[in-house]
Amino acid sequence: MTIVTGATTAIITPFRNGQLDEQKYAQLIQRQIDNGIDGICPVGTTGESATLTHDEHKRCIEIAVEVTKGTTSKVLAGAGSNSTAEAVEIAKHAQKCGVDALFSVSPYYNKPSQEGLYQHYKAIANAVPELGVMLYNVPGRTGVDIEADTVIRLFDDCKNIYGIKEATGSLERTTQLLSRRSELKVLSGDDAIDFPMLANGGAGITSVTANLLPDLKSKLTHEALKGNFLEAREINNMLYPINSVLFCESNPIPIKAAMYIAGLIDTLEYRLPLTAPSSENMKKIEVVMKNYNIVK
Repeated sequence: MTIVTGATTAIITPFRNGQLDEQKYAQLIQRQIDNGIDGICPVGTTGESATLTHDEHKRCIEIAVEVTKGTTSKVLAGAGSNSTAEAVEIAKHAQKCGVDALFSVSPYYNKPSQEGLYQHYKAIANAVPELGVMLYNVPGRTGVDIEADTVIRLFDDCKNIYGIKEATGSLERTTQLLSRRSELKVLSGDDAIDFPMLANGGAGITSVTANLLPDLKSKLTHEALKGNFLEAREINNMLYPINSVLFCESNPIPIKAAMYIAGLIDTLEYRLPLTAPSSENMKKIEVVMKNYNIVK
């Protein structure tokens, strides 16, 4: 079982004329690899997984595996759904494709109980016992919190569940989890607090901002994991303005706009109900971006 940690990127999904832009998608992934990112996370929530077709979702995973083959970067593929059966199907496809590990966002909208969450993730883990599985907790988006007791129960009962992407925004939650299971791998899912989570025992990050600045995000993570906390903190502080503006509207609206402004994607397209940012927010993003050197 491969455990994917370190600096990982919640990669965006580029569209052209309403369709998945496969060539651009591959280029974006290669750029991440070239700039020191340890893991590519295709079709997470930043990748607009909720509005992709099943075929598009699977194709994104296939492309990520194809591009990373022969490199040191791993694929931590998104296999989340509010339907357990659908999540299991995606997980099995990802396994066939040759991904290194999976992460799976908690079921959204239907608000399962903690027992329901336990059974959901246990079914996914049992369907792909050879693959490492990371839980993904983002209650602000899904409406449900994977509570610490449930995380610990899954970690103890499912040998291939090795960690969690924590996007509650709570440093206390990280402490709560690691105080009970120090071997659990906790990845920061909130760009603004990457440094404090890493300094508090986190094993890595899954970043939105890394789409734009993979070099800085990988350096921040690697310095923190080496114990070079002063340098890591300085990078984290320097990134605060861009981390903040990239959430001025619902993710991934601002990050795709920033990628378009930077010339990293050719068209600014979203899947409805997502739309382009307001002109006011577009200007805010442009202004903040001028303070950073964006590598091509």
